Amino acid sequence: MTEPSTSFDSPWKDIVETYLPEFFAFFFPNAYTAIDWERGFDFLDQELRQVVRDAELGKRFVDKLVKVYLKDGEETWILIHLEIQSQYESQFAERIYVYHYRIFDKYRRRVASFIVLGDENSNWRPSEFGYEIFGCQINFSFPVVKLLDLGQDWEALVNNRNPFATVVMAHLKAHQTRNNRQERLEWKLSLTRRLYQQGYQRQDVINLFRFIDWLMSLPKNLEQEFWREIRQLEEETRMPYITSVERLGIEQGIEQGMQRGEATLVLRLLNRRLGQVTTSVEKQIRQLSVKQLEDLGEALLDFENEADLLHWLSQNHD
Repeated sequence: MTEPSTSFDSPWKDIVETYLPEFFAFFFPNAYTAIDWERGFDFLDQELRQVVRDAELGKRFVDKLVKVYLKDGEETWILIHLEIQSQYESQFAERIYVYHYRIFDKYRRRVASFIVLGDENSNWRPSEFGYEIFGCQINFSFPVVKLLDLGQDWEALVNNRNPFATVVMAHLKAHQTRNNRQERLEWKLSLTRRLYQQGYQRQDVINLFRFIDWLMSLPKNLEQEFWREIRQLEEETRMPYITSVERLGIEQGIEQGMQRGEATLVLRLLNRRLGQVTTSVEKQIRQLSVKQLEDLGEALLDFENEADLLHWLSQNHD
């Protein structure tokens, strides 16, 4: 069974939407070269929702559907599917095929499907779907990038100024350090320092730090140590990019939410990490005391799926 992947999916979706041309330049350079980026592009969220609803695929979803123009003037649609935490799934390639033909069937547009696999199984590399019966054949293949492969040449990632080099390094180290928070602190500091060393613009530093910060969560004591180091770094570089903006971290968000006497922010953070919570679970959360909400805000850093949330509620709900 595929493990829920929302805790990684949410920041990935945000960063892809912010840096779409850079995404293709990094992962799919041939497509990047063929697309006329000067003509712009449009995210087709409404069209995508309609396709997924028509396909009756339940929680199966495609991350981004984008309209672009090729340099030869043709309009085409791009399907970007991010399978960020997935384990082996026998029906994966079939699923990509279903999305692909549903879009073509409904909108009669030529579609290109692109897959990024962020799982830890080096042997799982689905790239085609097909079958044959009575002389009739279906052969569907799609380009795939495996993040594990990119991690084999770490030096190349370090020296690459494309934002997705940072994204890939943060993703891989978040996986590798999930059971060693001290090591995670060291890598979080290293990746954050690199943002300044690469000479990114202020907004790029902020955007990429938000990605790093979301994936590489730390316990309170190590988080405090992290921020001490960052304050010192920004004083030395005279570039107060991160500490000058309101941090989107969970602990500060909880504090602001409690000042308003609301549980809304806690729910938003849970939705970003685990996906949309059910109405019944939302009701339970809104009945928690301020102290319980503060505890939940800290505990959700370690939640991997909805079962973890339900277990916490059963142990802490009055």
